Amino acid sequence: MLLNTVHHVAIIVSDYEKSREFYVEKLELPIIRENYREARDDYKLDLQAGDIELVEFGHAKEEKGLPVFNYSIAYDCHNREPLFYEDYPGSIVDVSQLQCMLDKAKAYGYKNTGFILDRGYFSRENIRYMDKYGYDFVIMVKGMKALVKDVIKEVRGTFEENRHYTIRKFGVNGTTVKRFVFPSDEKERYLHIYYSYHKAAAEKEQLEQRIDKLAAYFKKLEGQRVVPDKSYEKYFSLEYYHEGEDDSCFVCAIEKSSVIEEELRMCGYFCLITSADMTAKEALELYKSRDASEKLFKADKSFLGNKSMRVYSGEALEGKILVAFVSLILRNRMYTKLKDEEERLSKQPNFMNVPAAIRELEKIEMVRQADGIYRLDHAVTANQKTILKAFGIDANYVKRKTNEISNELNPKVKKVKIDGRKS
Repeated sequence: MLLNTVHHVAIIVSDYEKSREFYVEKLELPIIRENYREARDDYKLDLQAGDIELVEFGHAKEEKGLPVFNYSIAYDCHNREPLFYEDYPGSIVDVSQLQCMLDKAKAYGYKNTGFILDRGYFSRENIRYMDKYGYDFVIMVKGMKALVKDVIKEVRGTFEENRHYTIRKFGVNGTTVKRFVFPSDEKERYLHIYYSYHKAAAEKEQLEQRIDKLAAYFKKLEGQRVVPDKSYEKYFSLEYYHEGEDDSCFVCAIEKSSVIEEELRMCGYFCLITSADMTAKEALELYKSRDASEKLFKADKSFLGNKSMRVYSGEALEGKILVAFVSLILRNRMYTKLKDEEERLSKQPNFMNVPAAIRELEKIEMVRQADGIYRLDHAVTANQKTILKAFGIDANYVKRKTNEISNELNPKVKKVKIDGRKS
């Protein structure tokens, strides 16, 4: 039996060696990884998924133990349209790929551009690279980074309650300071520190729940001959009876109150770093403009089917990505037109999104009537008129197009046109 490609093989067997020989030796499926699982006293064998070269075990956002590839889209926030895309192997992290993406933007001829980047792209090398080629940037930084923590501690208590620093549009307070981001930095950057009461409440509750779960976990381990993972010692001091000896056992875990209290005080803060001088409000507005690209990416996964590619070769993968990107341009155009029109309306209807608008417009139908002529089944509705207006179309345009299509479909009219051309 000859198999060209196999997408996925899952085997649960009693004789592992015999099964392994069949799939690996006889079917010649390449091994990706083979692990012995001590807790289950069994082996887990991962075999190659098809012949897609981009697919590798990498850094998936939702880790499911499956091979992945990376896919990024450059989006023009000013004109609100996707510019280009790139795919690259799944084992490459985003922070390493940014410089290649910047080179592509330069090669495509994009000039006077700036980049709005998520926290995954923050690194000394990337900032230096953007400086080198004169790219402005707005980049999110994790609040727990040492640099950010120090600045937050410095400004904490000076702006959170002051209405002068309120950015009502986003429900936060913000302030700006100038700092060198790295010790070897050649120029100061603008660090915009924000505080959100809603974010603080959510993060505090999240932390408290985590502490409660850890405390309950340690309670179950008391008196047992176990050694909990060292990573838990961030929030707890772990006590042992005769630690390091043969009769050693776990006694209890004591909260590090000062550590937890300090982390609670850090809840609700986040930071943006910009290369250009701007206010905290301007920086946040720029960063929030990336929401459109986030929704674009979500649409690509949800509506266009790019979350799971379901292909079995590299050529099929590249083809599907290209078709999906072209579809994404069209869908994005519809989305922006609908949202612009929605903002002009006094009410916010529930049909001014792409799926709902398509469903509504699909109700505009032509039917063949008793005299053999195709006509609109019913008049254009108020909802349909609102949707059509977003695209610069009205009911009269629909009627004209209906007549044109009807004439094309009417055999008598077509015969007159043919006879007219012959004469």
